[in-house]
Amino acid sequence: MEQTATAKKGLKKGWRIVLTVLAVLLIIYAVMGLLPRGKNYSLANPMMKEGDLPLLIAHGGGNKEFPDNTLEAFYNAYSVDKNVMMETDVSITKDGVLILSHDTTLDRKTNVTGSIVDWNYSDLIAQKVDFSYTNPTEDGVLSGDRVRFADENGGRRFPTDVEYPEGIVPRDETVFLATTLEELMTAFPNNRINVEIKQSGELGMKAMKEALRLMEKYDAWDRVVLASFHNEIYDEYQRLQKAGEVPEGFMCSPGVAGVAKFYLLQLFNADLFHSDGMCVFQLPTKYSVITLATERLVQRMHDHNLAVHFWTINDPEEMRFLIGIGADGIMTDYPHRLAEVYASYGK
Repeated sequence: MEQTATAKKGLKKGWRIVLTVLAVLLIIYAVMGLLPRGKNYSLANPMMKEGDLPLLIAHGGGNKEFPDNTLEAFYNAYSVDKNVMMETDVSITKDGVLILSHDTTLDRKTNVTGSIVDWNYSDLIAQKVDFSYTNPTEDGVLSGDRVRFADENGGRRFPTDVEYPEGIVPRDETVFLATTLEELMTAFPNNRINVEIKQSGELGMKAMKEALRLMEKYDAWDRVVLASFHNEIYDEYQRLQKAGEVPEGFMCSPGVAGVAKFYLLQLFNADLFHSDGMCVFQLPTKYSVITLATERLVQRMHDHNLAVHFWTINDPEEMRFLIGIGADGIMTDYPHRLAEVYASYGK
């Protein structure tokens, strides 16, 4: 009997300790949730929405309306919204020029083959390589017959189909020529541009340095944001800021690892310890089984003065949902479609 009573006392004491620890953890959790968040971007954030509607972001220029990452696609997006934000991908050529391309090879999107770094930009232009294909590839290598770009109605597009601003004429009547990042920046000197570095390692670093050189040349720090899914490049963004090698207004966004870090921290109200220098999260609405498009997550990111952009959104109902949860930008393949949704709000 004595042993049973002692055991019961020990069990009660054990439960009291467990409950006390849980109570302390809950108090810490609650307190951390109330503490102010530091700004991960110290200045007014250019990637935040202006007014009630998110920024209209043309994915590759709107790559279901015109061949993606071509100057013509971006002119098409500009005809939809003069304030359109432009999303593009870049790779560096053999002669050191940053060209717009979602892939690091030419096989899928052009009528030639090979890695971009093995081609000179001057040769791409001299040979009038055509960036208006959607070819089948495996691991970046052509794997079947070439396929011309077609819009959602199956129609072929030409550079002459674009509604250009006054004074601008097509570069070519039939061919969608290679486009450089410098061309994009100078053609649209007032528009925001998201630039994703596609190459990795030493080559990616070289591409990043060239992008920084162009940002310096055109004083584009307040409108160009650099992105990359390669951790070594994002780490270099962080190093550059800490070393003071870029202006205070330098803007970047993280890849999967950076998003995962913030997501896990905010789950435990510990995101006040998130100190990465950045300005925007660019997210899918879901990642595996995790839903990222929530009002709570958007607000928590806003608490850090971070903008929130979602990709790639082509469904009107999903566009409206993202407007409702406070998204700062919606990236789409169909600029006209998103513009129609915005027009329905009467603003």
